[in-house]
Amino acid sequence: MDDEIQLIRDSDGLAIIGNQATVERFLLSEGLPSKGPGTRRLGSALGGAAGIAQTGSNIAADSGLWLKVTKESAQRIDKVGLRKSATTGLETGVLKGPKGQIDGFVEFAKGAGPLKGNPAQLANIATVMAQLAMQQAMDEIADYLATIDEKVDDVLRAQEDQALARMIGVDFVLKEAITIREQVGRISEVTWSKVQNTSTTIADTQAYALRQLDALAEKTERKSKVGDLAKASKEIESKAREWLAVLAHCFQLQDAFAVLELDRVRETTPHELDQHRLGLRVARKNRMDLISECTERLVARMHTAARTANAKVLLHPTTSREVVHARNHVEVAVVDFHGRLGIERGQESLEARRWKEAAVEVRDKALEKGAENIDAARRLGTETLGRARSATGKLSSEITERALRRRRGSDEQG
Repeated sequence: MDDEIQLIRDSDGLAIIGNQATVERFLLSEGLPSKGPGTRRLGSALGGAAGIAQTGSNIAADSGLWLKVTKESAQRIDKVGLRKSATTGLETGVLKGPKGQIDGFVEFAKGAGPLKGNPAQLANIATVMAQLAMQQAMDEIADYLATIDEKVDDVLRAQEDQALARMIGVDFVLKEAITIREQVGRISEVTWSKVQNTSTTIADTQAYALRQLDALAEKTERKSKVGDLAKASKEIESKAREWLAVLAHCFQLQDAFAVLELDRVRETTPHELDQHRLGLRVARKNRMDLISECTERLVARMHTAARTANAKVLLHPTTSREVVHARNHVEVAVVDFHGRLGIERGQESLEARRWKEAAVEVRDKALEKGAENIDAARRLGTETLGRARSATGKLSSEITERALRRRRGSDEQG
């Protein structure tokens, strides 16, 4: 009998459903990972939620795999030729081949896959995929918070604002609900009653953290003295990472709540499941855009402060270096934060701004002659920023190296 696997892709991941050996052969043939970070077994979640086990198909739901789609893996998957549904936004297809050789493609509409003509089951699978993507994001944020979570707790406990202080309690409640879900496989009425109001507290905390970042950014406004800029920049450098971590924590908790919410909708109003999933996706993107705009404003203010300090570097070499140093560290923190949350638009914007500034500095001969005192700080910032971007796959090393070579050549001639 022909081997057969089913592929379902959304904007975050790819679900591969079929016999384990066949799935492994497909992954190997396409150069896709079968284990490690960014891979999750579909297991009983898919069988229970989507009802594949009851379709009579010979495809084992518990042998399925979910992969996080990266830029590199997306290019490989594109070659398969999946068909996108205008209704669900999902790309789907069935691959089948004799004696384990996957060499042909058949659309669901024409194939014999168990999902043919069953939009409810496809909606269920799409929901499971969305939940797995959010759980993957939660794990990545947990890694980010691991090194600074103690400081985040200190920030939360030090605040008099009740909504912010309650965030720690919300964390405990949601973690307990997720644990029960993993053991029971569903969200009961009792469990849901404990968590259903937590989203308001999370939203309040996020709004508070965004206001704090905006307040930090405003500290550099209307300050023309380099000494005042240096003082404000140091404060921003010391506080920005903590508030970024609070935002990351909020994002993690919002994803946890969304996972539980989708379970609840599946159980109570299954006919609304697909639309609810799409609505949560839009809401999540809106949160990311709001956070991106706020953090980019912060970096833009820091760049303005650094330019002001650079213009007065001959008169204030030490304090100018401090402003540039703070700017570099804040930008590194924001790029790292964006990478952990998957905010690509913000990263690209920051990078574009960075390359533009580098080009301006290369052309500015007069400033270069007096900039020896801040060269070390700039090199430190460029190298550290490079490591952060490399970790998130967004570094354009060729542009940086070319700009630095041109600058070194100008210094030697001068």
